[in-house]
Amino acid sequence: MAYGKVEALHGVSLSVREGSIVTVIGPNGAGKSTLLNSLAGLLPGKGEVRLRGKSLADVGTEERVAEGLVLVPEKRELFGAMSVEDNLVLGAFTRLRRRGTDLDADLKSVFARFPRLEERRAQYAATLSGGERQMLALGRALMGRPKVLMLDEPSLGLAPIVVRDIFRIIADLRATGVAILLVEQNARAALQVADYGHVLETGEQVLEGPSADLASNPRVIETYLGLAGKPPAAQAAMAPHSPEASS
Repeated sequence: MAYGKVEALHGVSLSVREGSIVTVIGPNGAGKSTLLNSLAGLLPGKGEVRLRGKSLADVGTEERVAEGLVLVPEKRELFGAMSVEDNLVLGAFTRLRRRGTDLDADLKSVFARFPRLEERRAQYAATLSGGERQMLALGRALMGRPKVLMLDEPSLGLAPIVVRDIFRIIADLRATGVAILLVEQNARAALQVADYGHVLETGEQVLEGPSADLASNPRVIETYLGLAGKPPAAQAAMAPHSPEASS
C-alpha cells in the first residue's frame, strides 16, 4: 500500500480464522487504519486478500461487503438524519436485492444483542450517545451477516465504562463464528479480548504472537501497556490476560 511514492505498508501478513479475534496494535501513524481500508477495497494495494480461499484482488468494495468482508470505520459514518432502524436496514443493502432476505429476523437478532438500540429504534442516529453510536455501527455491520468483521478503533472517544461494554460485546461475537480483525490503540483492552495479535510500527509488522505472549513481551509492556518501571506484581495485575484465562 503506497501514497504516491511513499509506501505506507510493507510486508504485513495476517490471517483470521472463524470464531477468533485478531488484533493489530501500534502507535498513531503506524498504518493500522490504512491496513483495514486496503483490505476493504477503499484504498489500492499491491498485496493479496483472500476470503475463504477466494481471491478478492479484482473485487470492489461493495462486492467485498457482499462476500462478507465488512468494515466498521473509525468515525462510524452513520446517517445522523435517519432513524436507528433505517441505519440498521442500510447495513443489509447488499442483500436487499436477493429474494428470501429476512430483514425482520436480522433486526430481531440485532435488537436482542443491543436492547438499547431497540428502545431508540425510531430516534435519529444523531441523537445517540457515543456508546450507542458505536453499538449502532456494530449492529449495522452485523446486518450484513459478515464472515470477517473489521473494527477500526471501536473504543475511540468512549468513556471507560462504555469501553468495557463494547469489548464485552466484541468478545461475545466470537461465539457467533464470525472472524474479527480488531485495530485498536487501547492495547491493554485489545490484547485482553484477542486470541492473537500483531504489532505494527511505521507500516511494518514488528511483532506477532498469541495475545498472552505479547502482553508479557517487555517491548510491548514498555511501549504500549504503560507498565515499565512497575514491580512485577503490579505488572501482573494490570497486564491483559488471554480470553481463556479471563473466562
